Amino acid sequence: MGEADYACAQAWTALSAAHARIAGQLADALARGCALRPSEFEILLRLGRAPAGHLRPGELTATVPLTQPALSRAVTRLADRGLLSRAGAPGDGRGVLITLEPAGRKVLDQATEIHAAVIRETLLDRLSGADQELLASALSRVTGE
Repeated sequence: MGEADYACAQAWTALSAAHARIAGQLADALARGCALRPSEFEILLRLGRAPAGHLRPGELTATVPLTQPALSRAVTRLADRGLLSRAGAPGDGRGVLITLEPAGRKVLDQATEIHAAVIRETLLDRLSGADQELLASALSRVTGE
């Protein structure tokens, strides 16, 4: 293995380990603080940021890393808790719109505070401002955003 290959492996291992650590702590904090799974938080977050105030299931599937059946189950769990609602799309007999309910907004606000605290504690507080900018820039290039 060459030096460049070894550096590549080291970088990947560090990124994977950091992600696993942060994701685990985030999952624990969201479960304790507001009884949400990370994917449910992402669903509420996407709905909370939707310009029209609602999204179609396909729009969620495109942005939340779940299969369609898993997304459907998550939406059902959140709807059963009164955090979101599903209704037919006007003018589209087969379409469905998913909307964040006021109770969902309250849980989203609570979860967002928990999320930010975990990210700050486990990641950002350990980096200088310059390192944070470098990390954000590098990851944005990787994701194309």
